Amino acid sequence: MRSIKSFILATALIVALALFAGTYLVVSGLYGNTVRDDAEQTAQLVARQTFNAMFEVMRLGWTREQLERFLEQTRRAFGESSIELEIYRGPLVEALHGRIQQPPFDRRILDAFKSGAGGTSDDDGLLRTLHPLLAGAECLRCHANAKAGDVLGVIEVRQDLGPLLDAAHDRFLGAFALVIPAALLVAGGMALFITRRLGHAFGRLRENIQGVNRVADLTQLTAGGMDLAFSEFNEVVDEVDQLAKRLRDIAVDRDLLEFEISLLEKFIITSDVVRDWREYINRLLLEINHVIPTYALFSIFKLEEENFDLEIFWRGEPAQESRELLEGVVRKAIEGNQMFGGLAQITIRHNVADSEASLHHVAADDLLVETKTLLLERPKIGGIVGIGVQADSARDPSRLLVVESILSTLLNVVGSVKAIYRYTRDLEYYATRDPLTEMYNQRMFWELVGYEVGRARRGEYKFAVMVVDFDNFKAINDSHGHGFGDQCLQQYASTIRGALRRPDILARYGGDEFVAILPDTANEQPYTAGERVRKAVNELQLEAPDGSRVKASVSIGIAVYPDHASEPKDLFLFADNMMYKAKREGKDRLSVPTSDDVVAVFRRIGEKGLMISRALEERRVIPYFQPICATGDGTIVAHEVLSRIDLGEGGTLLTAQEFIATAEQMGVIHKLDFIVIEKAFAAASAGGYSGLLFLNLSPRNLVLRDFLAEIRRLVHEYRLPPERIVFEITERETVRNLQLLKNFLADLKADGFKFAVDDFGSGFSSFHYLKHFPIDFLKIEGDFVVNMLKDARDHAFVKSIAMLARELGIVSVAEYVEDQEIFDALC
Repeated sequence: MRSIKSFILATALIVALALFAGTYLVVSGLYGNTVRDDAEQTAQLVARQTFNAMFEVMRLGWTREQLERFLEQTRRAFGESSIELEIYRGPLVEALHGRIQQPPFDRRILDAFKSGAGGTSDDDGLLRTLHPLLAGAECLRCHANAKAGDVLGVIEVRQDLGPLLDAAHDRFLGAFALVIPAALLVAGGMALFITRRLGHAFGRLRENIQGVNRVADLTQLTAGGMDLAFSEFNEVVDEVDQLAKRLRDIAVDRDLLEFEISLLEKFIITSDVVRDWREYINRLLLEINHVIPTYALFSIFKLEEENFDLEIFWRGEPAQESRELLEGVVRKAIEGNQMFGGLAQITIRHNVADSEASLHHVAADDLLVETKTLLLERPKIGGIVGIGVQADSARDPSRLLVVESILSTLLNVVGSVKAIYRYTRDLEYYATRDPLTEMYNQRMFWELVGYEVGRARRGEYKFAVMVVDFDNFKAINDSHGHGFGDQCLQQYASTIRGALRRPDILARYGGDEFVAILPDTANEQPYTAGERVRKAVNELQLEAPDGSRVKASVSIGIAVYPDHASEPKDLFLFADNMMYKAKREGKDRLSVPTSDDVVAVFRRIGEKGLMISRALEERRVIPYFQPICATGDGTIVAHEVLSRIDLGEGGTLLTAQEFIATAEQMGVIHKLDFIVIEKAFAAASAGGYSGLLFLNLSPRNLVLRDFLAEIRRLVHEYRLPPERIVFEITERETVRNLQLLKNFLADLKADGFKFAVDDFGSGFSSFHYLKHFPIDFLKIEGDFVVNMLKDARDHAFVKSIAMLARELGIVSVAEYVEDQEIFDALC
């Protein structure tokens, strides 16, 4: 690699030589041009003088011998010079006076005779000047065969400039030979002078750079005061100074980085860390102190709107004065932050990492605090909103970066630890509780009712199961919104709880349905408890958002162990049937089973449950294809798949209305759905069916993880395009979690499946479905269609829904089309 010294020296020598060569070429060229110009002027002068002399001789009268003598004398006059003279006799003169010995005519001589024009030419240093002899008036006396202007002869003057130019070049080279060494010495001296000055300054800078072995040594990396003799080099030196300053601000020692890496390896959250998270922070504080002297570490948690929790972790046992001082410093450090504004209610807890060590008291001026805050309107990570550390690193910018990184990591780790601690506790609670009402959930109800059956069997006593369902609660949700509906459920749950005895167990079974277990009840006690609940609910009035007063009623069904059933599921189904009996009889009442009810319900529950179980085992659930026609030409474009159970008794089929409710209560509805879907796909594939298949989507399938995988398997196995499968969703009260439904439909839609809203118009939520879900078909509630020719309002409903579907680009489907007249009206 070339050095600056050799580069400057070589450049100076090359420039000097190039300058000498250029000067030589320019001067030599100028001299040659001057010599040529002088020679040309001399030749013109010689030619004119020769012509004038000849003309004077001819005017006096001359003989041939005189002319020969004149020409010989003229040539002799130029014999010792570089000039040669030749006079050519033209054809007109030869015609009168005869030929003479003369050189043959070349092209230029002939051109001169022809044109009468002379001139000078340079042929490789041989300068030729031609001067034509033109006939004047006096010449015509002797040259009678010529006329004025004719060329009688040509005078040629030749000069060889080569020797003259060679001699000049030799003199120039001799002069430059004396100047070149002196110029090269001057250029080399200047180059050495410059390189010496640069080498001295760069040497100092190199020594400073070689002395930097750690971040602290960057303070020695300075080139200030160095003068490199050139402003450009001095600017580079200034930039080196600025670079050193920036490096001092951002660089971190290797030992600090290694420490940070080793510390990050300890940020692993385990069950022990969650359980003893304060001890975990104490150990981290001691680890940090090995590299960065740390006095204390603190974290701030937001508990409620105005409540904060400040945890201070001390490296050793502090004095009381130090505790109070750090509390004040922490408050002052965060008082300007909007997130921490108004820490009126703050709980402070002090923790000591090493109780055997004592901390010396630090003055307020030396107690510098570095804080890190997580500015969230509502903290998401365990409620933590800030963390900080008091350490000597605040005075060392190179270590402040590591501290910031550690605080950022601690902010998340500490927050996550406390979040897991709190959420684990919440999970343990809500695993058995309904989040809205704080009552037991369905899962806990089944565990408790099973436990109560065993206890009652051992103790040979009776207990009751009560099913409470609100009448027309859906209208409250539709009229005033789900937010107010949730408030109503909370109030009603509290009211029911207040009407029961302390030992009684209340659970929210789902939606607006509650179940209660009444231990140690006999005779009229269950009826009395049910009446208390019904009356308490009737007396409750709530104010709706629009200012109106809202009241509700309940339908209650009761079953007693062991009078009505001896198994938990049968006991619940019995009470549930009694609740539906209360609704059928007019709602707002309590249904206590009679002996006839016991027989009928047992028969119905037993027979239907047995029938459904047998149908599942023998796969006697079959699809029934109901055609869907296009109104344009009446062709069948789709089929809705309905479920039927083949009883095997002379081809008797049981419709879905007769077994769906029981199957849902038994928790086997999804199994029925899978059998029907598989048989429908098999039939469509075997028959080469190319239309659409509408399938009813059970709400139970929303929570089954294997539903989507099973549908994909069946579609692949029977080679049916997903675009030909339409899932129907309806406003069943079991579909409560709309976000869950939205995610579920999005997964199916991504595979290409289509969706339809069933029974559109039967409730307000149908419009919510159209707004938020990817709906392809809209099935109009059949009650509107069947009466549309008799009721103007039903006709208007059908027309409006069809127009709405058209505006949204959705295909509308009408149900209950049972005659040609209705079909024509729909068309």
